[in-house]
Amino acid sequence: MNRRLVVCAALTLLAATACSSSSDSTPTSATPSASGGGTLTVFAAASLKNTFTALGTQFEAAHPGVKVTFNFAGSSDLATQIQQGAPADVFASADTKNMDKVTAEKLIAGTPVLFASNTLEIAVPPGNPAKITGLKDLTNPAVKLVVCAPAVPCGSAADKVEAAAGLTFTPVSEEQSVTDVLGKVTTGQADAGLVYVTDVQGAAGKVEGVTFPESSVAVNKYPIGALAAAKNGTLATDFIALVTGADGQKVLADAGFAKP
Repeated sequence: MNRRLVVCAALTLLAATACSSSSDSTPTSATPSASGGGTLTVFAAASLKNTFTALGTQFEAAHPGVKVTFNFAGSSDLATQIQQGAPADVFASADTKNMDKVTAEKLIAGTPVLFASNTLEIAVPPGNPAKITGLKDLTNPAVKLVVCAPAVPCGSAADKVEAAAGLTFTPVSEEQSVTDVLGKVTTGQADAGLVYVTDVQGAAGKVEGVTFPESSVAVNKYPIGALAAAKNGTLATDFIALVTGADGQKVLADAGFAKP
């Protein structure tokens, strides 16, 4: 009888230990699924702010739990930030030159895709008080002209149209992004600014646009690519698919962007 009691006690203890061990191995919190959320960081040219913000909202709606954060700036500044190790998942440049800087260092996964193009237009305040009719009027010393810095895509384009027209500009300032140029015009700090067609369209009511034929010599093509060090490679690929797909192309076209 005593031996039976000992065996039963031992078996009971063993069963309790097994149950306790199984219970202790259960995670205290559930592991989130791969599609359950996350943050997608997109570095994009300043001229893409309106369109990409809209596309970001679409992307979040299609990916519940995902947050899209943007860093909008001049493409040259963005390329430098990426080269210096700034964390990003997607890079969209306003020209191929700055994208090439990043791809040359193997910081882009695969080959960047062209998704849009843009051309320059002269932005002037409502009513065009300086009576700007073309590029030649921008050489008038009395006209306060603002352009992008040469390293910025819109600045490089301005240099090209200036050379094509055989003119010499003397801007009162050179800005680091096209939105800064536009801001100088909308706030009355400049009589004219060389910006993109899309910027004039996006600021309707705040500025007027003056087209010029020389703009055709400086068409900027926009490439987009996923970073090799992207923390969210799948989300990056999905966002690029949105931009290059039918929905993204419609948003871009409605904003005045042309096909690449």
